[in-house]
Amino acid sequence: MKINYHNVTRLCHTRRILSVNGQFPGPPLIAREGDQVVVKVNNHVSNNVTIHWHGVRQLRSGWADGPAYITQCPIQTGQSYTYNFTLTGQRGTLLWHAHISWLRATIYGPIIILPRRNESYPFQKPYKEVPIMFGEWFNVNPEAIINQALQTGGGPNVSDSYCINGLPGPLYNCSKKDTFKLKVKPGKTYLLRFINAALNDELFFSIANHTLTVVEADAVYVKPFDTDILLIAPGQTTNVLLKTKPDFPNATFLMAARPYFTGSGTFDNSTTAGILKYKHPSNNIKKLPLFKPTLPAINATGFVANFTRKFRSLANSQFPANVPQTVDRKFFFTVGLGSNPCPSNTTCQGPNGTKFAASVNNVSFALPSVALLQAHFFGQANGIYTSDFPEQPLTPFNYTGSPPNNTMVTNGTKALVLSFNTSVELVLQDTSINGAESHPLHLHGFNFFVVGQGFGNYDPTKDPANFNLKDPVERNTAGVPAGGWLAIRFLADNPGVWFMHCHLDVHTSWGLRMPWIVLDGPQPNQKLPPPPSDLPKC
Repeated sequence: MKINYHNVTRLCHTRRILSVNGQFPGPPLIAREGDQVVVKVNNHVSNNVTIHWHGVRQLRSGWADGPAYITQCPIQTGQSYTYNFTLTGQRGTLLWHAHISWLRATIYGPIIILPRRNESYPFQKPYKEVPIMFGEWFNVNPEAIINQALQTGGGPNVSDSYCINGLPGPLYNCSKKDTFKLKVKPGKTYLLRFINAALNDELFFSIANHTLTVVEADAVYVKPFDTDILLIAPGQTTNVLLKTKPDFPNATFLMAARPYFTGSGTFDNSTTAGILKYKHPSNNIKKLPLFKPTLPAINATGFVANFTRKFRSLANSQFPANVPQTVDRKFFFTVGLGSNPCPSNTTCQGPNGTKFAASVNNVSFALPSVALLQAHFFGQANGIYTSDFPEQPLTPFNYTGSPPNNTMVTNGTKALVLSFNTSVELVLQDTSINGAESHPLHLHGFNFFVVGQGFGNYDPTKDPANFNLKDPVERNTAGVPAGGWLAIRFLADNPGVWFMHCHLDVHTSWGLRMPWIVLDGPQPNQKLPPPPSDLPKC
């Protein structure tokens, strides 16, 4: 992979973007389950860069995970780094993207993991497979946007459009020619691999007059279910089967995506669209009517809760759901917004003249100046991080009621240490400070099982009785409901340092992020190997 500048024009704005191999979106990484993947990344731009293979388990290959200052120092200008990992026990769709500041606005692409040779899908073999990536387009450099926001303490400027495979579509000014067209034949089954690579927005999606069958999420098969509307959060992937109409339908169909948003700030309230076009046996067709889909209201939280509950693991003998039935350690984390004081002699544009911040258990994570994994591996934590991340909120309050008077966060580089093979139950509780908002939480290095979710404050005496420990969905990114909670379980069987953060980049930039350190196990195959010789230096 070569990271270069290249000029791209969208919405009549030409911008010099950072991209991989001169492509926007970037090229697909296609492999099979069990393959070893080796990717050399050469940095030819002035920014420091890393690449994260989002959702890849990285079993004992934590040096290849990619979040800057967590598992590696970034690749500096003129330098290269070789990512080396094996795709173990995963098949389906994931994504790769830059993992430093907001560079993933343009540096992203699909990861397509095919089944092993001679193994088939647990559903009808599709006639064709098509990756469909959602992204955001900014007319100005996203780095300037987040840098300005962090300086002023206010919310960042929002994107100018959403895109489907890099194309905004006909509903934006000056964009009709930049429209994604999906050409299909009647009576066929297509596998559409949806990826939300947008920076800051969960998206609803629908194709007019067509039903989609969901068969996989985050590279794990699910019990198939039909839906007219998808919701995909940033970092999530969803594979669906599209059965086309048996005969040529004298029409074309709009497919559209627009945001789901519950917060109180500003957001890009626009719609990206593509065209589903049936190939006609003869080419002399007149202008066909265009049907448009209906999408839920922007803040349709009830729809979202019902939709996410439909996801269940296959949980059969071939694809078991290995949910931890007993739990060694339980954690309760609040996630949400807060504030930092405004530095003296400056004015800030955050709430009540403060700076916006975000936190987990009121700790807003400060990135260190060297990578945590190196500091941990070589026993050099001193002065870089502490292992005292709080296991529950230090000051309990009515999390989804009226916010407390003091909304200030603490800032620090704190980690949480787990022994090898610890089974973990983590309850993530949204807070209403500066507005209750849905937070798509992403855990690196693991899949987790979503065993429960609900609205309001989590009740540790009543709610666990309703946990699904039989066939819960297994994911790497899941939305903590706006004004609600999410309960997940995972087995800490992967030694290393693993980042957990909100996949809305603005919240990550404000500090809604924390690292888990999983210690080595006793056996040689349960230990993290030493770093590769070309690991970048800070």
